[in-house]
Amino acid sequence: MEPVTTVRRNFTIPSQQEFLMQGSIMDTSCEVLLHRLRGLCDNADENPETFHDYELVFQIRGPTGTPLVLRARQALDHPEMPWHLRYIGQPEIGDKNRATMIRSCIDVDSSNNVLQFLNELGFRLDYEYVLKGFMFRKGRMKVTVAKVCRLQQPNNPESIETVSQSYLVELSVVAPSGQEALADEMKAFSEQLKPLVQLDKIDHRRLQHV
Repeated sequence: MEPVTTVRRNFTIPSQQEFLMQGSIMDTSCEVLLHRLRGLCDNADENPETFHDYELVFQIRGPTGTPLVLRARQALDHPEMPWHLRYIGQPEIGDKNRATMIRSCIDVDSSNNVLQFLNELGFRLDYEYVLKGFMFRKGRMKVTVAKVCRLQQPNNPESIETVSQSYLVELSVVAPSGQEALADEMKAFSEQLKPLVQLDKIDHRRLQHV
């Protein structure tokens, strides 16, 4: 008999980083911001893309006690699409003068039984919410203007109420590690949205202790 050759394959996931700036704008000024974004972003002659997403945030305690967080998202306006699963790492502590927050991220599509799978792994639901709004693209940059809604009934994304009288505005880029120049590109773009909205890096760890 011929000897059996065992081949070991190394499967690696490319290291990705998310560059992120956030801000908010009152409902009364949102239409003006949307008009400006139409002029600044790609495909200015088309209506902006809309989205209506249901997101659940799960946590599990790691060996060191630090929680591992995963986000499962479903597109309510396109229920035929697969669920989206996302891991987001802790923000990097680097150059204080950098305009954006930087954090590692992994994005994958998933089957519609992902919630059951996470529960069986030991993850527990931390919180859930619905995002509904508009999305624009400028080259590699993505801009979202979204209304954040809380659920009035657990696990029922059809029963919602708005959290505030403002929209969450996010400017982000997902790119391979080492592309620090993206922060300057995003900062330059954000300057064009002033004074309507002030986009900045947000330290979420500090917000948790407010």
